[in-house]
Amino acid sequence: MRKFLVILDDSRECLNAMRFAAMRAAHTGGGVAILSVIPPDEFNHWIGVGEIMRAEARERIEVHFEVFAKWMRDKQNVNPELIIREGEPLTEIMAQISEDSSIGVLVLGAGTDNKGPGPLVTQLSRQAGSLPVPITIVPGDLSKERLELIT
Repeated sequence: MRKFLVILDDSRECLNAMRFAAMRAAHTGGGVAILSVIPPDEFNHWIGVGEIMRAEARERIEVHFEVFAKWMRDKQNVNPELIIREGEPLTEIMAQISEDSSIGVLVLGAGTDNKGPGPLVTQLSRQAGSLPVPITIVPGDLSKERLELIT
C-alpha cells in the first residue's frame, strides 16, 4: 500500500496538507503516515527538565494528531499512523522516507503569508530533483471544496 507522508507541525498550512493526504489516500486506496519532528534545541536543559519537556512535546503532538486522525477515520475512512522523531526536521523527513519504502508521496502545506511558503517547502523544493519520492505542495489557502475537487 502506498502511503502519503504528511508533516504535522504548528503551521496553519498543515491543515490543508492533512486534508489533501487523507482525501488522496481515500480515493486511491492508500494510507497516511503523519510525521512530527521535535527539534533537538527544545531540550537543551538539565537532564530532568529536558525529559519532562520531551514528554510534554510528545503529549502535545499526540493530542494534535488525534484531532486529525479522528477526522480522517470518520470522514475519509483512513486510519493514519503517527511517527514522532527527534532531530532536525529536514534530516528526519529524509530518514523516514528512506526507512519506509511504502511512502510514495511527501505532502507539504505551503504558507500564504509574505514570508514565503515555509522553510520545509523551500528546502525540499531545492532538492526536488534528487528526492526518492515526489512532493505534493498544497497551497494553504485552498478551500475544502477545491481540495475535494482536486483529490
